[in-house]
Amino acid sequence: MTIIEKIIARHSGREKVVPGEIVDVQIDVRLARDFGGANVVKNLVDNGLRIADPAKTWFTFDCNPTGSDQKYAANQQSCRIFAREHQIPVYDLNSGIGTHLAIDQGLALPGDTLVSTDSHANILGAIGCFGQGMGDRDIAAVWSRGAIWFKVPPSVKITLAGKRPDGLHAKDIVLNLLHRFGANSLLGYAVEIDGDEADRLTLDERITISSMATEMGAIALFFTPNEEILTYCYQRSGREFSPVFADPEASYEKTFTLDLAEFLPALSLPGKPHDVVPVQEVKGRKIDSVFIGSCTNGRMEDLRLAASLLKGRKVAPGVVLKIVPATDEIWNSCLEEGLLAIFKESGALVSNAGCAGCASGQVGQNGPGEVTVSTGNRNFAGKQGKGEVYLASPATAAASAIAGYITTSAEIPEIPALFGTGQAEPAQPGVNPDGGNATSSGGTETAASGTSASLESHAGDSGGKNRKPTLLEGKVWLVMEDNIDTDMIFHNCHLAITELAEMGAHAFGNLKGWEDYASRSEPGDIILTGSNFGAGSSRQQAVDCFRALGNLAIIARSFGAIYERNAINAGFPILTFDDFSPLQLKQRDRVLLDLEKSTLKNLENGIEISLNPFSPVQMQIYQAGDLLKVGNQ
Repeated sequence: MTIIEKIIARHSGREKVVPGEIVDVQIDVRLARDFGGANVVKNLVDNGLRIADPAKTWFTFDCNPTGSDQKYAANQQSCRIFAREHQIPVYDLNSGIGTHLAIDQGLALPGDTLVSTDSHANILGAIGCFGQGMGDRDIAAVWSRGAIWFKVPPSVKITLAGKRPDGLHAKDIVLNLLHRFGANSLLGYAVEIDGDEADRLTLDERITISSMATEMGAIALFFTPNEEILTYCYQRSGREFSPVFADPEASYEKTFTLDLAEFLPALSLPGKPHDVVPVQEVKGRKIDSVFIGSCTNGRMEDLRLAASLLKGRKVAPGVVLKIVPATDEIWNSCLEEGLLAIFKESGALVSNAGCAGCASGQVGQNGPGEVTVSTGNRNFAGKQGKGEVYLASPATAAASAIAGYITTSAEIPEIPALFGTGQAEPAQPGVNPDGGNATSSGGTETAASGTSASLESHAGDSGGKNRKPTLLEGKVWLVMEDNIDTDMIFHNCHLAITELAEMGAHAFGNLKGWEDYASRSEPGDIILTGSNFGAGSSRQQAVDCFRALGNLAIIARSFGAIYERNAINAGFPILTFDDFSPLQLKQRDRVLLDLEKSTLKNLENGIEISLNPFSPVQMQIYQAGDLLKVGNQ
């Protein structure tokens, strides 16, 4: 078996599992963040559910650890009150990013399972742990039952061959992988990273790479833990554990061998993390600000690298540099090692630990027209506020902050670029806009009683007196774009909303050309869309906004992995198609969707096609109303 198959088998009480099987998986570590946590609490309270094991359950306040927004502050306080009542530990405002705490505090270990309302929970693949971001219903179910259904994904192996070039950082490696595989060619796969250079990667580097599995559409990016990782995890936890290693004869659906020597320092162009180009292609682009931090690049090695470039230098005039460590422990290490002094002397703003600009909730938001270099993992439109966001390594980010334009750490000029008057123009590569050449300066438990039974044992049992309709008739919206992400569907500035009735108004509010969807949509509408719909965040609101509008279903070529779970668990019908062109659909045609037969019919011309099957698990949850009502009909 592969790494993920072994972990799932171990946690489902089976000797063996194979891709496509749906099993109940026991969860070792159960996290909820500040904005998602309030919805988890609401689901638990509304459904009268209790906590299976408070000792395996935590709140982590990392999305807005300054409590700078009133709705965030209210949600955090509701979580604190719930935590006191149920003896649930809280990593409060001064702690840092939950997934990093899970590793550094020894909560999660190699071979374990972890879930969180953080869509980057798959960062735990860095230590050979199965981490998964999930929506608030999923997390509420896990908190209540200790387990959750999961479909065993197929596995892919990527071997990094050749010697790693000097100056190629972990962020460059993962951006090169994004360039190679895009946003959806690894959709739904568990990926194992192999090779001699991969084995030599440090924990911080592995975290950087694993953290961007979500941007590739992958379930997780796993590294086999080496002795250094195993020792770190033991020292941090003080507990014995059994790591998981893939069998030599493990079966992979696909294998790839990539030559690291061909990788280049890279960045993502604004709007799409997978739109990756070499840094040299945009070198000279004048910038307004830089953000160094996030779960991808807020580790100690990242900040030491930034400090080594900033030491004795100043941030370019007019450029704002914001630095946010991933955890409070890292913040304190920066203080002890003198890094904070370097950052402050360079002109940077340093904040307390957390997600910062990546979540647009703590520090690091952009204004309209602002051009930013960010070490975050996403640069979806609106994700970090307004303007343009380029994703890059800490080395490129720090160098660009000093130069005043995008550049590499080997090409930092003696004289920074200055802002001119009037309409801004991009600086020419290597040229100081005020004249003169810019010269280089170098450089496992039982489910709680009284809660609903396992999906595995009841799959297919969708009967009941109040059976919901399986024939859904409505008008179709053709939203034929690929990679529509959750920020386009439900912008992150609305994440603190917990009431269903308030969510519909924001559906597609950040999708160009569809900003007025909420006012045009009618109850009973069905959406037809492209590949990888719902890529990105774990936010449940990106599903529930359509439920709030009375939309009946979404049919796509494929769905983002977390979005797919969230929709299924909300009892909201989603299906996939291979080719819908025979239907000859036009905007607002009436269609008939048959969930039992998994067919879609154009009622305007009578043409019908088959869709990919609506699974027994989907039907069971759909008929129950949502995941938390399964077994309680």
